[in-house]
Amino acid sequence: MKRQFWGFIKDPLYGYIKITDLEKEVIDTRPVQRLRRIKQLSGSEYVYPAANHTRFEHVLGSMYLAGLMWENLPVEESPEEWQRIRLAALLHDLGHGPFSHVFDPILIKHIGKTHEDLTSWLIKESEVGDVIEAHGFSKIGLSMLAVGKLTEDRPFKNQMIAGAVDVDKLDFISRDSYHTGAGYGYVDVYRLIYTMDLRDDMLVVDSTALSTLEAFLLARLESFKTIYFHKASRAVQIMLVKALESAMSEFDLLKFQNPDEYLLLDDYWAWSLLKQCPSSRKIVEEIECRRLLKCAYEVTLYTKDKLVSSIFTNESVRGRIEDEIALEANLPREDVVIDVPSLPSVPYSNAASELMDIPILVEREGKKDVRSVGEISRIIDVLRVFMSILRVYTREEHRAKVRKASEKILGSLPSETKISY
Repeated sequence: MKRQFWGFIKDPLYGYIKITDLEKEVIDTRPVQRLRRIKQLSGSEYVYPAANHTRFEHVLGSMYLAGLMWENLPVEESPEEWQRIRLAALLHDLGHGPFSHVFDPILIKHIGKTHEDLTSWLIKESEVGDVIEAHGFSKIGLSMLAVGKLTEDRPFKNQMIAGAVDVDKLDFISRDSYHTGAGYGYVDVYRLIYTMDLRDDMLVVDSTALSTLEAFLLARLESFKTIYFHKASRAVQIMLVKALESAMSEFDLLKFQNPDEYLLLDDYWAWSLLKQCPSSRKIVEEIECRRLLKCAYEVTLYTKDKLVSSIFTNESVRGRIEDEIALEANLPREDVVIDVPSLPSVPYSNAASELMDIPILVEREGKKDVRSVGEISRIIDVLRVFMSILRVYTREEHRAKVRKASEKILGSLPSETKISY
């Protein structure tokens, strides 16, 4: 059956992305258009000047890859399912707040919600749901599929949207590498997609694409270290979180009661509010002049033990250590910040470990058996670690004192946390 398309959109990664009439209608809704005003990598533009791309182009790319993946899987379902999986990918980031992941800890701390929760909420309660249902799709079902939590359907559909090698990761690794120019994130997404198959309704990758899967993992890890976990990028993100928390004392940033009120929250709105608020204005002015917090101490943790690498993600533990370092350095408590980039603000932790869940099809004597990728890839098995980066930030003028104090307080980290892969 020949598909009918409304038109196409030019994309720097995939050329032209064709869109259907329904997709055009959904794209033109306020919730999706709002994604034009939310940067994909808030903070990274202070390191990579061209990293000003938004969530909008990312969801378009994810939609394209979802359709391509569906077309290459051995499924015999109706064209409506192809459309539904593309809509789920298009809507998967709908709930992101200002500054993307920077806003996540604010949501979690103050209202106990994640951006995925808000994604499902917006699909059900905003005009997006009305458009979807007018075309015969369930907004309830799509609200769950868009976050990979649809339970009453075939599990591979959730994996396509929120799995170890999903359309979200395949797009953002490639797109973020392209816009930053960092060069570490090249992934042959087409080979991965063309070699995917189904076993027991679960996604598997053919062993002929093993080297591509390994390259994907390596590209992802390198991108984390050079883009997402870059010292200066994280400094900006830390400062933005501090500004948002400071502003909470004067303005209730989370007073939204309905989708229309939440849709007002974008990067432009937040930046303007933070500049107007007396308690956050100074922090924003420092960001604008690129007077950023400086890293005084850093250690990269590679360990097989998740507990060891996650000790410092406990807010109370970090607070006590920050107190000790500040006391040792004879500085005000607010001049010392411990950052562990595996907190909800940057949910990219355990990148290697989750790939171990990908089954690989290996041919033996004319038959294909399903094997764990760790069994047949020494590279991925070696990289099966929990990676966290622990840093201590302070003002530039206090850098030497904080480094010395941090080395005294943190210099006796267990040796197993310092191993290199």
